[in-house]
Amino acid sequence: MRLRLPEERPTEPPTGYKIAHPMLSQDGTRAGFTGVSLGGALPYAVLADASCVYGFRHRSPSRRCDCGFHCVHDRTTAEGLLCTAEHRTAVLLEVTVLGRYLRFERGFRYARQRVRTATVGPCACGTVAAALADSGRGRPGWRELAPSCGGCLRGRTSVSLAGFARLAGEGLRVVAGRAVAVAPGDLGTVEELGVPELTAEAALLQARLDWFQAQLARLGERGPESGREG
Repeated sequence: MRLRLPEERPTEPPTGYKIAHPMLSQDGTRAGFTGVSLGGALPYAVLADASCVYGFRHRSPSRRCDCGFHCVHDRTTAEGLLCTAEHRTAVLLEVTVLGRYLRFERGFRYARQRVRTATVGPCACGTVAAALADSGRGRPGWRELAPSCGGCLRGRTSVSLAGFARLAGEGLRVVAGRAVAVAPGDLGTVEELGVPELTAEAALLQARLDWFQAQLARLGERGPESGREG
């Protein structure tokens, strides 16, 4: 006799958490995400269906395969994954688990998902992120993005948090996470620096304005005749 796992029929779709790298298409018209482990080579949209990464034609998730989307039940568990070096530039996703799913002790493996919220961590310098900028990595046709403040953009291909949400569509919310500063000599003192989305947008615009003003100042120092020789 073969034992079967109990079937669940929730009144509302379950919620899960995962981390992923934000992606921008080469032409800058689409935005999405890519996973950090299995299936990481395949960018997915805000609303997406899973398929078997091994090329089998079975429906995902299959009990005899490890394909399908993955997430964990607890937000804190997902945040902990961001501590590893290779995942520092990833973002935290809150997802709605749709379609068929398999429940495990720590999370779900499932067939379809909708990304509701993407929380962007701080810039590498520790400042609250104002944009997502080219990280120098990517996939064919896609640039991988990383959190960046206005001062660290330095001419890289970038998109504001609100701009990324617009490109991704499907009602996605993209928010800037809090930067945490630890006081020297007192690791128990933590200062939380929360910045609203509009402030992040203003910081990005100000950084670009500062860059243009610097270029104008440089041209002014050269003078109108500096480009002529002889």
